[in-house]
Amino acid sequence: MINNASLRDTQFVLFGAYGDLSWRLIVPALFDLFLNGQLPERFILQGVDRMDSDAAALAVHYLKGVSQHSRYGVPDEAIWQKFAGKLHYIQADIGEASSYTHLGKVLALCDADWGSKTEKVLYLAIPSFLFETVISGLGDAGHAEDREHVRVVVEKPLGHDLDSFRQINSVLTRYFTEQQIFRIDHFLGKETVQNILAMRFANPIFEPIWNRSYVDHVTITVAETLGVEKRGTYYEQAGALRDMVQNHLFQLLCLVAMEPPVSYDADDIRNKKVDVLHSLRPITGETVSDHSARGQYDEGWIAGTHMTGYRNEPDVNPHSNTETYAALKLFVDNWRWQDVPFYLRTGKRMTAAVSEISIRFRDVPHHAFPASAGLNTQPVRLVIQINPEQGIVLKFMAKVPGSELRLQPVDMRFSYKEAFQTESPTAYETLLRDVLVSNATLFMRADQVELAWKFLMPILNSWQNNPAPDFPNYAAGSWGPETAESLLAGDGNSWLTPTLKKST
Repeated sequence: MINNASLRDTQFVLFGAYGDLSWRLIVPALFDLFLNGQLPERFILQGVDRMDSDAAALAVHYLKGVSQHSRYGVPDEAIWQKFAGKLHYIQADIGEASSYTHLGKVLALCDADWGSKTEKVLYLAIPSFLFETVISGLGDAGHAEDREHVRVVVEKPLGHDLDSFRQINSVLTRYFTEQQIFRIDHFLGKETVQNILAMRFANPIFEPIWNRSYVDHVTITVAETLGVEKRGTYYEQAGALRDMVQNHLFQLLCLVAMEPPVSYDADDIRNKKVDVLHSLRPITGETVSDHSARGQYDEGWIAGTHMTGYRNEPDVNPHSNTETYAALKLFVDNWRWQDVPFYLRTGKRMTAAVSEISIRFRDVPHHAFPASAGLNTQPVRLVIQINPEQGIVLKFMAKVPGSELRLQPVDMRFSYKEAFQTESPTAYETLLRDVLVSNATLFMRADQVELAWKFLMPILNSWQNNPAPDFPNYAAGSWGPETAESLLAGDGNSWLTPTLKKST
């Protein structure tokens, strides 16, 4: 547990201070940390952007974002003024070397005023195509030289393929050490994602059956009811495989499949995740169709509202080959998981917004009950609910009361909200707190990101070179295309309906 005594005087430099990411996620999370006494007592947010503005105007801008996106709602005026007093603004042209020299002078002046060597967080809340410009500007101006007190935070997407990631990473590592680089993926900040480690390695009842002897297959689902909204230009260059699988779903895969760490140490845990990616059975160009499926949503209905098809969304090519759904069948070739399929799927405009991991256990080796008892009406499985429900559900068979022998599936549920009677911090609160104390456990290391890109490149190349002949191939409001069902049918499996909250 990290306590407040470990928080040092900090200057938080936020590039892209007027951007949507800062307004909607980063600053509301910082404000929530401030409300909970989890910011350093001496803390300054140095907002950096090209707009002609000042600290007062920036505070007004952020108040609107905090009022909408803080989990505590509209802030008290007196409390807000205390937080607003920590906001500074630097107008800068990120393409000019003088901007970084000026930034250095501002940071040094604060150090002198406080009489301390402050921690400096350089947060790049900017589009990835600007990373190289800003990183080079910071590095050339000497901002990376204090290895102990300076760290840089970069947001996904980290490139759009293996080569572009390597290019960005080469610029990062030219100036910063790996220990200074925090590659943020908000998915890893979710309480339920973090709790996978606790569930597996703090409870002796799970780990003995967490292997090929007892697990038939694993399904990971991250489904959205949203379409591309106003992100058509971005999504046309990304697609579901880049946008979700390369980072979010692979992170979940690693947490489920990794070996026990020796200790709760950043490098040890990340080493175990990298081992999973090293163990993935390669997919070649010839086997892409056997191990993957793609889809693009058409018009349809969700919750009584008609949704337009992807090709009719703003800024989308009317003949687009971009996938809005991706499914993979993967194998982890090691002693624990040999020949156990891991099915991953993600998509937009699906039936429900839900993220969960389903551990499907093997059937009993001998059916002692008669067929009429209904033993096989539902497979026994453990479901880790990430969103919108947060909890764990064990689904198993039980006898229905009465003289007749009849079995029925039942649920044993654990809910975070009910068990702890408290609201979980947002993912950005958790991750920003870790950045402040330089705890890299929940952040991606370069080799992990590179291995994920390397594994997916044959699929990306195949899909790009072979346009899908059936797009659009699933209706908005469905669970995806028929090709995704075929991916599992060959193994005698099917996608199980996610465990959604029952309406009352």
